[in-house]
Order: sequence, then C-alpha cells, then structure tokens
Amino acid sequence: MARAGRPPRRLARRPLTFVFAGGAEIDWEVDREEMVRQQVAARGVLDPAVLAAMRSVPRHEFIPPEYSDLAYDDRPLPIGYDQTISQPYIVGYMTSALEAGPDDRILEVGAGSGYQTAVLAEIVRAVYSVEIVPELARRAGRTLRTLGYRNAFVIAADGHDGWPRAAPFDGIVLTAAPSAVPAPLFDQLAEEGRMVAPVGSGEEQRIFRWRYGPDGVRFDDLIPVRFVPMTGGGPLG
Repeated sequence: MARAGRPPRRLARRPLTFVFAGGAEIDWEVDREEMVRQQVAARGVLDPAVLAAMRSVPRHEFIPPEYSDLAYDDRPLPIGYDQTISQPYIVGYMTSALEAGPDDRILEVGAGSGYQTAVLAEIVRAVYSVEIVPELARRAGRTLRTLGYRNAFVIAADGHDGWPRAAPFDGIVLTAAPSAVPAPLFDQLAEEGRMVAPVGSGEEQRIFRWRYGPDGVRFDDLIPVRFVPMTGGGPLG
C-alpha cells in the first residue's frame, strides 16, 4: 500500500513496446526479463527491490537509437560526449550495494543517460542527480519526465560539489570514477548515510562503500571495475 501523502513514483506504465530491427520484431519486456535473470540475478544480485526495478525500467529508452538493439546486452554502451551507460550487472550491483530503502533520498553523481537514476527512482523516495555535461543532463531529464518519473531530479552541475541545497542524503552513488572521492560529498551524507563509488584511474579502479553509523564508519572494498573518469574539479578528500 502506498504511504499517505507520497506522490506516485511514475505517472503511468508504458505499454509493451515493439520495434523492428533487421526485419525482426523485438519484445523489450522479454529481453528485460532475460537481462535481469541471466546478467544480474545469476551473478549474485538478489535484492528483490533492485531486480523488480530493473524489470520495470525500459533501458532501451535511455540509449541512442543506433544502439537500441543492444540495449539489454551485458555491456556498456556509448551515449555521446565520451560517456557511457553502464552494463546492467554493474547498475544492479551498485544499486544493491547502496542498500537504499523506500524512504531514502539519494544523490547520484553523474546522471549520464538517466538509466541508473530511473532504477533508483523505482526504489527510493527521491533521487537528485548531477550531470556535468549540460546536453546529457537535459536529455536524461527529458527521458525521465517522458517516462513519468516524478521523484527524479536532474541538474547540470559539477558533481564534485554535490547538491548542497538538497542535502543531506541517505545515500550517494557515483557513476564516474574520481581518483579520490570529493570531500563535499562526504559532507552531504546523513548521519547514518551510505556512499558507493568507483575510485581510481585507468585500469586500477575499484568500487568502495562507506557506511556511517553510531559506531563510526565502515569501509568496504568491493569489486574491480572500469568506469569513465570523473571530470570537473574541486577539493578532494
């Protein structure tokens, strides 16, 4: 049952979509289910809320048309401006690692296509996403609005600064890799907040998680990854 006073996360579900690629009809819903089952759940991401979100979000809507037939493959895809949409497994893994709940407010650093934003928006109360490339910020915001997400907000800004006016956040996720996490982001975490971020340069990147609680901070070194570097500038911590 929906909580009183909370607006719906989406205005409406889109009908099942079919397109023709090379003369073959594509059933996006079937492709999406296979993606979740074979690429995400089979590799250990088992959080029911994350799996349900990834079954719901139409990934093909966030990808340039020339790559739409690859939308549900387990690979990153270019979205322009030297940026990519992460492979489905990594989106599922990072979303699960964030341990977000339905009342959480999340900061995403690096909206990119808006796909990770939408997955989070299916789970949490509100997502605030910062994208340094203005054209991508506009595109992501437009796609999210078209799909009916009312709890996802995107601005064009330097992610090193976070989104101070909307802080504090229950969780922060980075979708580009800094050499070190910018200090202002830690300052914008709630008292018992969590942060998940790829950190490092070149091929030496790993996903780390910080959990803040009454007994201090717990730091987890998770998995090796390869993300586009975080651009912009600001104080590091």
